[in-house]
Amino acid sequence: MKKLGLILLSLLVACSFVYAGGSSESTAVTVQAAAPVAAAEETTTAAPAVEVPEEFHIGIVTGTVSQSEDDLRGAEALIAEYGSVDEGGMIQHLTYPDNFMEEQETTISVIAGLADDPLMKAVIVNQAVPGTTEAFRRIKERRPDIICIAGEAHEDPGVIASAADLVCNNDFVSRGYLMVHTAHELGCDTFVHISFPRHLAMETMARRRAIMIETCNQLGMTFVDISAPDPTSDVGIAGAQQYILENTKNWIEQYGENTAFFCTNDAHTEPLLSQLLEYGGYFIEADLPSPLMGYPGALGVELGDVSGDFPAILARVEQAVVDRGGAGRFGTWAYSYGYTVSAGLGTHAINVIRGESELLDRDDIMAAYGKYSPGAEWGGANYVNVNTGTGLRNFFLTYQDTYVMGKGYMHVTDVEVPDWCYTISG
Repeated sequence: MKKLGLILLSLLVACSFVYAGGSSESTAVTVQAAAPVAAAEETTTAAPAVEVPEEFHIGIVTGTVSQSEDDLRGAEALIAEYGSVDEGGMIQHLTYPDNFMEEQETTISVIAGLADDPLMKAVIVNQAVPGTTEAFRRIKERRPDIICIAGEAHEDPGVIASAADLVCNNDFVSRGYLMVHTAHELGCDTFVHISFPRHLAMETMARRRAIMIETCNQLGMTFVDISAPDPTSDVGIAGAQQYILENTKNWIEQYGENTAFFCTNDAHTEPLLSQLLEYGGYFIEADLPSPLMGYPGALGVELGDVSGDFPAILARVEQAVVDRGGAGRFGTWAYSYGYTVSAGLGTHAINVIRGESELLDRDDIMAAYGKYSPGAEWGGANYVNVNTGTGLRNFFLTYQDTYVMGKGYMHVTDVEVPDWCYTISG
């Protein structure tokens, strides 16, 4: 069994890939040769090949501005490029409720309802919150020709992959190691993980946390768990944010200014950043990183005149961080993850329907991502179940190089993630 495990690990590592984005005019893709995923499990059959339709629609469902603004802005980028269905274009954009856990049937109905459009050929959900699997199943029952794509799925990988034709998540395995590794390189001796039971019940977040704990142990750092209110609970977003505002100063006093903080929820990010800028501490990157994630609100930065221009956005946010004395302590991805996933997966779906790309081809997926992140480096791999060694060919994990304000890129895509990270379960 030990020998078999080593074989599986070697195959998994071989599946890793690195993407180097080109210019916005010409997207260059460099992908390492990848071996087949170990003992891959075909959980779903891709949509059958059909003649390229002369006219078709793409549906994309995101959260609202209050829960996941970057995801929504990525959908708006698609509308700007391809036009809205309401105005004779290609893109139909809808949002699911902020309290999606309590309004799951509404979420399912919103997603599944896109199949009512006879011209609909693909449905993308980003983030793919609980209920997406059931919605995709309902779509497939009525319209098997529709391609179903999940971005940043909240449901367990084996569950969502059984209904989706393609799933793309952030690489929780690699990032569990790389975020702590980066904090250590910056001089941190403590890593604080802020979350709540709903998130920690998810395999992806539980495994990432477990990898973070072991990385801290190996690097001689202290790992601290903090439980915060869930924004989808009775306290709502306002109550969850107030908890962070009221407690961050005490955490810094307790654990010291050489402490890196990480929160698993987007709504917690802005109040956490505002307090770290005031009282000290480090922030490597958000759960779903972006220079728009929490920074504009925490810094009071206006970005309306550079909307969609991420190099300009990053430069303005970085200058504000440096002016506040945060140089070398605050990081992000240069291009928004949520924005890139929404826009990239939408573009990938269009390319697939037009016969220009293959649905499960890494190069094609990352070329679509690269269109919205020129110059950024990406890494990642296929998802593999840690308990069974079974890979999912339709489930991809990705991460972008970390950019620290006032310091630059940390070149995390060049850091080798140790084999043991792939053997730890949540």
